[in-house]
Amino acid sequence: MKAIPGLLPLLFAALQAAAPAPEPGFTSLFNGKDFTGWKIAGPPETFSIKDGAIVANGAASHAYYVGPFGNHSFRNFELKVDVMTRPGSNGGVYVLTEYQETGENVRASGRFPSKGFEIQVNNSHTDRIRTGSLYHVVDILDESPAKDDEWFTEDIIVSDDTITVSVNGKQVVQWKQPADWDGGREGPGRRITGPGTIALQGHDPKSTVYYKNIRIKPLG
Repeated sequence: MKAIPGLLPLLFAALQAAAPAPEPGFTSLFNGKDFTGWKIAGPPETFSIKDGAIVANGAASHAYYVGPFGNHSFRNFELKVDVMTRPGSNGGVYVLTEYQETGENVRASGRFPSKGFEIQVNNSHTDRIRTGSLYHVVDILDESPAKDDEWFTEDIIVSDDTITVSVNGKQVVQWKQPADWDGGREGPGRRITGPGTIALQGHDPKSTVYYKNIRIKPLG
């Protein structure tokens, strides 16, 4: 059989773009090819897809999971996301959030979700709050548990009133919400109450962050 010129590179690219099979018990939320099941609030051009990853680079914007799994409503779960940052970049993974349009009628900045918690993605940005932080709730300052230009995995577990964050298998945050918690400096939306969805952050035009292998496991 005669080889077709250029076929092997195309097949290799297709394999590269395909989402890998998740671990047992986990379900992929991103197919590695397009934005099926996701909805962007903010400038859509901030997000693109390259080599099986969602790439965030541009004006502040967020990609929310709105797909059918779990009716995009999760309360007790384990979420794993593989992430890579370019030097000086900032991003984040939101949990227990909900789709929020940008505009004058939402929050002072009109840019970032007012509900849910952000798990920080930042190894070298000017913001001192580093990767794995439960942003403005439990902050890891200055020293990051991950490095730029290398893939790392954020593992986020929400169980009842406790959020646990690990980076590359090492626990960096475990926070139990106090009974009198009012949301802290981020406001009342930063409270564990009912279920919510997942969102990925595009922070600013100087930041480039890659997100892939986005998978979740509901917990009983």
